Amino acid sequence: MKETTKRSCELLIQNRERFKEVFGWESGLIWLAGAGVCTMKGKLAEEGALQRSKELLKQKVGVFSNFRGTMRVPTAAMLAASGNPEVVLDRGISVYERLKQDFFRSEYLPLTAMVIAQLAAPEEYEKIAVRTRALYKRMKEEHPILTSGEDSAFCAMLALSEKSDEMLITDMEKCYDILKPEFFSGNAVQSLSHVLALFEESAEHKCKKTMELFDSLKSAGRKYGTNYELPTLGVLAMTEAPVKEIVSEMMEIDDWLSGQKGFGFWGSVTGKQRLMYAGMLAQKDYVREETLQTAVVNSAVAMVIAQETVICAAVAASAAAAASASSS
Repeated sequence: MKETTKRSCELLIQNRERFKEVFGWESGLIWLAGAGVCTMKGKLAEEGALQRSKELLKQKVGVFSNFRGTMRVPTAAMLAASGNPEVVLDRGISVYERLKQDFFRSEYLPLTAMVIAQLAAPEEYEKIAVRTRALYKRMKEEHPILTSGEDSAFCAMLALSEKSDEMLITDMEKCYDILKPEFFSGNAVQSLSHVLALFEESAEHKCKKTMELFDSLKSAGRKYGTNYELPTLGVLAMTEAPVKEIVSEMMEIDDWLSGQKGFGFWGSVTGKQRLMYAGMLAQKDYVREETLQTAVVNSAVAMVIAQETVICAAVAASAAAAASASSS
């Protein structure tokens, strides 16, 4: 395993323990989600910063706010990693209030607001909120049954792109049509198509590389998840690394993680979830920090924010599934 990769793996475990200390009543997957957000930003979660972020959420949003629901821990992670949690939260709340004019309240709406607040200047909030809604409306027209609250977060990510709405929608639809026959879940394929639309190159090329990565993992004995894990596969496929190299590194990371507490046979993380995190950690090797300084949402920025969105969307999806199972 590369030394940089090993450091990222160790950082994820360290961060998970920090979240466990501060958010003791949450589940292992929630701790891991918070840890994933900080790790993707290359940050060691400081307990003091996490406590401060936790308190800020209590002070600034009501007890029934969606900021205090499933997204509480990932939001605290974003705040703690920002270095300026109060300002970032104030901006996130400001965007959230604007988005509530156009969207039904959901556990995904705080994530949508935080995506915009982290990457856009305050004077751009109105324009991006309007574009987020416009993109969501177009998606709803194309896929009325599949499109739901979780897609608002991906729409915010897409609204930060320099591509036109028409280009994004056309690209998404091409990717969806190519990939849908390959997977059972239309919802997961739609999320994957959102991510792929952020990147240049033809839909055919992007889908081909995504499937090549999926099939190569399967041939190597690692069956990648085909539900909320799929968008991460798309982000990873859009790196410039050869598929063979990506698969080899993911397998090394997966093996290493399987030996860590909570990741093995009796752990709270399933094999498919573990492989998803292995993909996230592998991706970090292919994004150079110096390429993230531009204000434009280029491919490198898209990878980081897409992963953050995917982590949080996966948490919300798994929490919803757990709640449904417990009530049935």
